[in-house]
Amino acid sequence: MQGFRYAARLKPENEAGVFTVTFRDVRAITWGGGLPDALSQAADCVEEAIAGRLRRGDPIPLPSRPRRGETLIDVPALTAAKAALYVAMKEAGIRGSQLAHKLGWEERDVSRLLDPRHATKLSKIEKALSILGKRLVIAVDEAA
Repeated sequence: MQGFRYAARLKPENEAGVFTVTFRDVRAITWGGGLPDALSQAADCVEEAIAGRLRRGDPIPLPSRPRRGETLIDVPALTAAKAALYVAMKEAGIRGSQLAHKLGWEERDVSRLLDPRHATKLSKIEKALSILGKRLVIAVDEAA
C-alpha cells in the first residue's frame, strides 16, 4: 500500500526557537518560528513538493523509513489521493486520455483529478482508481 508520510528533520537554528525543516525524499526545505509553526510549515512544504511534481508530471518519490530524530509529516488527504492516482496511472502505463475513455469521461475531467488545486470529490478519485485495480484506503491515527 502506498502511503504519503514523509520523514522530516527539524533542526533548531537559534535560541529564538526557529527551526529549519528538511525532507530528504522530496528534497524540500522550509522553516518555522517555533515548533508548532515549523510543523505547520512542514505540512505546507511537503504538500507543495508533491503538488509541483503532479503539475510537472515528475515522478513522486516513495517515502523512506524515518531515521532517528526525524518526524513523519503527512501529505494532506486530497493531495495524497491525487498522488496515489498519479502513481497508479504511471505504474499501469496509462495516460489521462486512456483513463478518460475507460471512465466514459472527457480528458479534462481526468486532468482535474490530478490537478492539485482542483477541489475534486474523493468519489471520483475512487472510481478512477478502481478502473486501475486499486482502492483508496483512509485511516485515522492519533495526533502527535
